[in-house]
Amino acid sequence: MDLSIIIPAYNEEKRILKSLETIEEYLSSKNLSYEIIVVDDGSSDNTLLLVKDFSKSNNRTSCITYKNNMGKGFAVREGVKKSEGNLVLFSDADLSTPIKEMEKLIDAIKSGFDISIGSRALSNSEIIVSQPFYRKIMGKIFNILVRFLIFNGIKDTQCGFKCFTRKAAQEIFRRCRINGFSFDVEALLIGKKLGFKIKDIPVQWLNSPESRVHPIKHSLSMIKELLLIRLNVMRGLYR
Repeated sequence: MDLSIIIPAYNEEKRILKSLETIEEYLSSKNLSYEIIVVDDGSSDNTLLLVKDFSKSNNRTSCITYKNNMGKGFAVREGVKKSEGNLVLFSDADLSTPIKEMEKLIDAIKSGFDISIGSRALSNSEIIVSQPFYRKIMGKIFNILVRFLIFNGIKDTQCGFKCFTRKAAQEIFRRCRINGFSFDVEALLIGKKLGFKIKDIPVQWLNSPESRVHPIKHSLSMIKELLLIRLNVMRGLYR
């Protein structure tokens, strides 16, 4: 298997079918073997039914599901466990970063990097639809906290478009503990500690007005998770 694409999904009935059709259409034109793994993170809508129906006519798509909403970090870990690809890429269900941008990330892996991450913060990144100003401000505050508490050198840890070699994905995500949205920071920190080479890549990005990230509730949770990651570092849990 050349590529595994993992899509964490929570109550995505309005978008998941179109996204799967877009991904399948794009990948089917490429000369590679692939699988699409949707992780239904305890959805209470018809997300699971739509994915199952799609998979009946697209046998390279499968679904993992469980009852309770556990968080994006948990969902990605479950997807990595099941993945079989030499490369493992995860993408947001709304395709805020178009799937064609995966070519840039894969090229970076082929050039010798173990991890390539989409970035909205580089000078040549292309922001087609921008975030509201308050989300930009919160993002900047979060990045400052990441640099102060965890590590420096990566301008955008939270773009939901990242690619790993199989070895990097397995080694990193089996050590991860954070279930929420700050799991990206934890995964990159572990990657750094394990000596994997990381490259941030400028990508296209379109803000989705139906984002599942609540500006206050999830921001507070993410800050708490950063503090927990810092505590885990001090306790030596990522050695």
